[in-house]
Amino acid sequence: MVEFARNALLAVVGLAGGFTVGSAFVALLIVLDLIPRLVQFTRAHRRSAVFESGVLLGAVYWSSADLFHWAYRISSVVLLIPALFQGLFVGMFAAALTEVLNVLPILAKRLKLKPYLLSLLTAMVLGKVTGSLVDWLWLQP
Repeated sequence: MVEFARNALLAVVGLAGGFTVGSAFVALLIVLDLIPRLVQFTRAHRRSAVFESGVLLGAVYWSSADLFHWAYRISSVVLLIPALFQGLFVGMFAAALTEVLNVLPILAKRLKLKPYLLSLLTAMVLGKVTGSLVDWLWLQP
């Protein structure tokens, strides 16, 4: 019974964490307008669904690869191609993030949470630290 309760709690926490991270990722993509900017930059307006599907399939694939510990023996030369695309994505994401660095203060002002901004930021930091510590100290062998 204790083992079942522990596994049920672990499943609930895992699902909550997945929903949180997924929602934050989607919110960042929407707030940063990353996909529309990429489509505009590449002048591929008719292929915007391809960009959106690529991001979605990439997130699902890499989440599955991490969850199920997929491992492939691939030469370093072949790995340069996905590494290039990953670097491009991270670079564009970082550039878009610097443009809208003041998202939280604007969001807090619009949602009338300005008096609670320090508490909101503290809760976010403590949640991240707690989640990292649980992952590093408890869940990792």
